Amino acid sequence: MTDGAPRRRGRPARAAAETGPAARERILEAARTEFAQRGYDKTSVRGIAKAAGVDPALVHHYFGTKDEVFAAAIEVSFEPALVVPAILGEGKDGVGERLVRYFIGVWENPATRAPLLAILRSALTHEAAAKVLRGFVLRRMLERIAADLDVPDPKLRAELAASHMIGIAVLRYVIQVEPLATVDPEEIVAMVAPTLQRYLTEA
Repeated sequence: MTDGAPRRRGRPARAAAETGPAARERILEAARTEFAQRGYDKTSVRGIAKAAGVDPALVHHYFGTKDEVFAAAIEVSFEPALVVPAILGEGKDGVGERLVRYFIGVWENPATRAPLLAILRSALTHEAAAKVLRGFVLRRMLERIAADLDVPDPKLRAELAASHMIGIAVLRYVIQVEPLATVDPEEIVAMVAPTLQRYLTEA
């Protein structure tokens, strides 16, 4: 009885400091930074918790495993629930341009670029990172877009679109091959949009 009392008195104070409204956002922000700087393999739940100023148990409470906090950190960059309706909202006309403009915009923004660099680098060597990339870029975005456009072989079309955009991301932002690395984003949009339009809409 007496052994348990001090623990019951001490835990609420720490919980109040750690589980406030901003705690989950602090964890996500710390996770994005840790994954971007260290990569998937070298990032740990304990390290994320330390960077966020919370107990590791709270990371598990909100997100579960390291894979799940990784997925949540990436979702903040893509926001598929908001983006897909916006891309599809005006119908087939211009969907290729809207998609590539959104994709390039995410990469051009330093705040969202960092975790995406982490996932691209990690996906080449780690299955968990590759699974997240497949889940968000393919299933939750491109396959849904292709399926809603009602075209034959939507999954194949989504994968073709993904291969095009991920290839651009690798060459422009990871390897930084010139002149692609420094060309105006609008030029990329103008050249790539017709190809994505064909992938996603032509019967």
